Amino acid sequence: MGTPEFAVPCLDILIKNHYNVVGVVTVPDKPAGRGQQLHESAVKKFAVANGMKVLQPLKLKDPDFIAELKSLNADLQIVVAFRMLREEVWNRPKLGTYNLHGSLLPKYRGAAPINWAIINGETESGVTTFKLKHEIDTGSMLYQQKVSIAENTTAGDLHDDLMKVGASLILKTVKAIESGTVDLKVQDDSQAIHAPKIFKETCKINWSKSPKEIYNLIRGLSPYPAAFTEFKDAREM
Repeated sequence: MGTPEFAVPCLDILIKNHYNVVGVVTVPDKPAGRGQQLHESAVKKFAVANGMKVLQPLKLKDPDFIAELKSLNADLQIVVAFRMLREEVWNRPKLGTYNLHGSLLPKYRGAAPINWAIINGETESGVTTFKLKHEIDTGSMLYQQKVSIAENTTAGDLHDDLMKVGASLILKTVKAIESGTVDLKVQDDSQAIHAPKIFKETCKINWSKSPKEIYNLIRGLSPYPAAFTEFKDAREM
């Protein structure tokens, strides 16, 4: 289960290691661009190119989707950059549902862990695999892999680094589950840091901040959605 480019290497590495991926769940096609042509997610494009079954539910509670998901009879579900799941979805497979998250949990739980790690001036980040439960990004952890953040690292750079490391960690995770050597570690909630969704107001530069804080904001929002400021009624990116 996944949507953006970040999730594609994880699907690719499972296929290359001969795991039987019985289905791929991603978002519905959406109109985009000036011509409002239907845009397919990166995960769907990859799945279709590899002849895989693709499910694109509008709503995860749709009875038809639940029935089709059940018919796949999956032993395990892997989630990478998808959406919050209902219990009847994540609690279905006998081996559970595992998620790859772009941070060293419990730090940076939430929608934008990559951006906030850099905005906050962190010198390292990483990826974590954990077993899903009710509360978002709070499940017990299986593996983590650290990645260094240099002073000139942007959110785009960190995204690409974590995307590569994440695929290897997903493979390691699936192999452990397959062999029955899973040793889950409960997250320490006292160490949790929230990484909320980035909104327009987050991107506006506050010139009362220190030069370091402004610099971190700019690279933490680069290349997208980009920091901005306003000068004489004009917006500058």
